[in-house]
Amino acid sequence: MTEVSNWREMVDWSVGLLRRSTGEGVPEWNRRVLESGIDTELELRTWLREREVTGYAQLLLVMERFGYPEFMTASSNELVDRQYADRPELRPILDRLLAEAALLGPMHVQARQTYVALVSPRRTFAIVKATTRTRVDLGLRLVGRGPGGKLEGATALGNDTITVRVPIASADDVDDETVGWLRAAYTGNR
Repeated sequence: MTEVSNWREMVDWSVGLLRRSTGEGVPEWNRRVLESGIDTELELRTWLREREVTGYAQLLLVMERFGYPEFMTASSNELVDRQYADRPELRPILDRLLAEAALLGPMHVQARQTYVALVSPRRTFAIVKATTRTRVDLGLRLVGRGPGGKLEGATALGNDTITVRVPIASADDVDDETVGWLRAAYTGNR
């Protein structure tokens, strides 16, 4: 299986992103957040958005202020193992998709609590989620491309930037067309 980044690596990556996008690091932002007197997550997200801190950098500062979730202390392998614990027959689908994705170019594979994100140097372009006991969904960020053929609408996959999905019931279903859609998502988001 392709090496999957753990949450600590994602946090480190987010720290760098925050510095690159704002010119300030976590200590400076933590000081500003505390001085703001904000005491709810919603207020903090709004306050940060007004200062053009969004995405992973915003998530980082919210966790810095209100605490890191318990699952963030788990290793990437533990997170993935939990996702497939009650459906081991679906794990070969993830392994096959990760093997195909590794051939596309530079990227990070990040284990989340309920899915695995594939992140190009620019942003998340795909996710792999064991959606049911009999199906894995390959969610893709294909801007301007709607459902049709193998591509179905993507709802509730855990990432609102994902526009379509390919339902996959076995590793053999990862065919040339599926890999082509994965490649198109990578190319469109690098």
